[in-house]
Amino acid sequence: MSGRDNRGAGGGGGGGHHHQPLSSAMGKLKEKLTRAGKQLQSIPNPTPFHFSRLQASWVGGIMPLAGLAGGIAGGPFIEYLGRRNTILATAVPFIISWLLIACAVNVVMVLCGRFLAGFCVGIASLSLPVYLGETVQPEVRGTLGLLPTAFGNIGILLCFVAGTYMDWSMLAFLGGTLPVPFLILMFLIPETPRWYVSRGREERARKALVWLRGKEADVEPELKGLMRSQADADRQATQNTMLELLKRSNLKPLSISLGLMFFQQLSGINAVIFYTVQIFQDAGSTIDGNVCTIIVGVVNFMATFIATVLIDRAGRKILLYVSNVAMILTLFVLGGFFYCKSTGMDTSNVGWLPLSCFVVYILGFSLGFGPIPWLMMGEILPAKIRGSAASVATAFNWSCTFVVTKSFQDMIDVMGAHGAFWMFGAICFVGLFFVIFYVPETQGKTLEDIERKMMGRVRRMSSVANIKPLSFNM
Repeated sequence: MSGRDNRGAGGGGGGGHHHQPLSSAMGKLKEKLTRAGKQLQSIPNPTPFHFSRLQASWVGGIMPLAGLAGGIAGGPFIEYLGRRNTILATAVPFIISWLLIACAVNVVMVLCGRFLAGFCVGIASLSLPVYLGETVQPEVRGTLGLLPTAFGNIGILLCFVAGTYMDWSMLAFLGGTLPVPFLILMFLIPETPRWYVSRGREERARKALVWLRGKEADVEPELKGLMRSQADADRQATQNTMLELLKRSNLKPLSISLGLMFFQQLSGINAVIFYTVQIFQDAGSTIDGNVCTIIVGVVNFMATFIATVLIDRAGRKILLYVSNVAMILTLFVLGGFFYCKSTGMDTSNVGWLPLSCFVVYILGFSLGFGPIPWLMMGEILPAKIRGSAASVATAFNWSCTFVVTKSFQDMIDVMGAHGAFWMFGAICFVGLFFVIFYVPETQGKTLEDIERKMMGRVRRMSSVANIKPLSFNM
């Protein structure tokens, strides 16, 4: 089960990640758990029972499928149970999933633990962006919205470092302790005011706003804005959720969210992570594979910290531009390097090149296309379809993750590593124009302002009359 290629596959689920307070941070959490599961293949003498090649592939491959199921279930959950209660409900299953893996005596227990964890990640990757989008002030929504991703990257780094010194069982027990403070602290925070308003519970919404904004803040204008927005949504709502999603005014924000999820997963993050150890070796490095994964964790954390500092200053689109350009350049250069190697050309004099490309690529992805699609999912989806539309977008993201993860080896067989990297680079190039022409800038805007612009309903109200209109380039 151990081996160079298996260790290189340590991050096969990377995405959105990999948007999570420790065990529930958007897309980054799914990257953490996918890598942790696949790291079972890289730990010396990992289990007292045998994994076949097929079973080992499903240790990682079952994650996207479970996440897909969780994404589908999460939409109704956040509508009927509430955003906070849905997130809270994932904590105990997270702990149980890690205990199943830690105490596993056969392959079935590992797969059950992985499926349960994946299901909860699918729910969390949907509900957390919606919760943050609905509770955080516009001026700092980007910064605070990315903080869970930064905490998630600390968790990834912790698992990579601990995995170097712990066996598989102790590492899983460590994973089981991480949701405990999350479980306790989730009891202290309120439900989103928007959800209370949607249920006609005005007084509870007012109390939630006071808790979120502080006792000295005047929350009445914001509460009235929420109620006005809900009244608009109620007037235009239909009983059929699918018909509501297919309305032209709703299709635009949904298609933008789906597009961001598509280009996130088709950026080739799984391919590059899969080649982590190979790239380090091609660079002439003798660094151990476990150290390689620690370097990945450090780079991830650094990039997310930079994004957290910049996102409410530079804006979402600027970071997506930088992210896209960095990935395009590095993917084409990596493709060229592997093409030269495949033709027998001597590449020893540029051994530094793949390692440099790898670091820049990870930085670029984690700076923009890793966390921002999840953040914007909670910002641009209209309130009346937010649950169902977020469910569709999350399920679509996990579907893309599964397809890319399962088909990557086939791509290598058909077109070679260089062809796969070039293909991902070409998709990123198309994604750049998608961001330029279709993705709105949401920096500093309230969710009501974003929705009015997206839906084409611009009303002259005193509270919004002086706000600068959004530039959507659509």
